[in-house]
Amino acid sequence: MPPTKHSQTNEVALDFARDWVEFPDPVDPAELWKCDLTWLTSSWQCIYGAGCKGIFEERPFDGCCSQGAHFTGKEDEKRVRDWAARLTPETWQFFAEGQPAKSKGKLDITEKDDEGDKKTRVVEDGCIFLNRPGFAGGEGCSFHHLAIREGVHFVETKPDVCWQLPLRQSYEELDRGDGNKISVNVIGEFDRRGWGEGGEELDWYCSGNPDAHIASEPLYITNKTELIAMMNEKAYEVLADICDQRMAAQSALKSRNLPLFIVHPATLEADRLKK
Repeated sequence: MPPTKHSQTNEVALDFARDWVEFPDPVDPAELWKCDLTWLTSSWQCIYGAGCKGIFEERPFDGCCSQGAHFTGKEDEKRVRDWAARLTPETWQFFAEGQPAKSKGKLDITEKDDEGDKKTRVVEDGCIFLNRPGFAGGEGCSFHHLAIREGVHFVETKPDVCWQLPLRQSYEELDRGDGNKISVNVIGEFDRRGWGEGGEELDWYCSGNPDAHIASEPLYITNKTELIAMMNEKAYEVLADICDQRMAAQSALKSRNLPLFIVHPATLEADRLKK
């Protein structure tokens, strides 16, 4: 594996060749989906509590929750507040810290970053909703535990950015050349750069790390619920069919990394380490 700035964490280089697919949205043909097949057919999975070293070396048990979660908008914040109201002292370690300062006031769970963007509060150097090791109600995201208890997917309970990771949605505008422009919805890998200017300085990160490419099924299957929430069900069906065909073709080949298919290098490295 070529050396990278983060070789001490076994991460692959940030830039490498990728396979992409574009297709019109079945629901709204005026929009186009552009999806990273190399990432979506990788074997990445979240390894929090099972090998995750945390984005900061001094806080390995935080995972990627040290800095709090930025809201994507008012709707995201409202949804999070509604679910937070269901948490109790037994299920949320920082329940007391999150209570309103005044009777019938709003939960004290948000703050603004240096740019004025709203996010979940940081308490004791981590997200206010992150239960620390040793907490009787279960360590990790209190919203994740809440989703399990409520029998729903955590897409409903967590802030948008938390359940979307490691998928990143961005937007482009394509000039068709005939005077018309079309909106392009891009689904790709949420690598270090997705964190902004500080992403390169994270002590450890998972998306390009072979340690996290250990799933028995590809990402487009394991993260089906998240992808449907980001796209729509019909668009996901088109994407899944394309990915299914790709995976079947790869399985039929003796070598997975023939030029016809570009496999995520972290997945390739994880496969090599298994041998």
